[in-house]
Amino acid sequence: MPQKRFSSGAIREARYDPSEKQLELSFNNGNIRVYRAVPGAVWERLCASPNPASYWEDRIAEEYPESKAASVSKAGARAQLDALFGSAKGTEHEP
Repeated sequence: MPQKRFSSGAIREARYDPSEKQLELSFNNGNIRVYRAVPGAVWERLCASPNPASYWEDRIAEEYPESKAASVSKAGARAQLDALFGSAKGTEHEP
């Protein structure tokens, strides 16, 4: 799945699934928004845009069906990692 990281603005990362025509946007505030039926040309223009957040507001937010993905706080993300791999607190590594 192609992805693009952005260094400035409200959008941190975008991913696109061309087979499903699904666009996933991760925002700096932790929100994740998923848009369906997004043409590949829209993905390409988003990636090439000098201001991806403005392009999203003007061309994507109101035009394509959205389903909000669950956002995860840093504490929630830590808890999920600890549940998967165990807590790193209090563990010592032997040489």
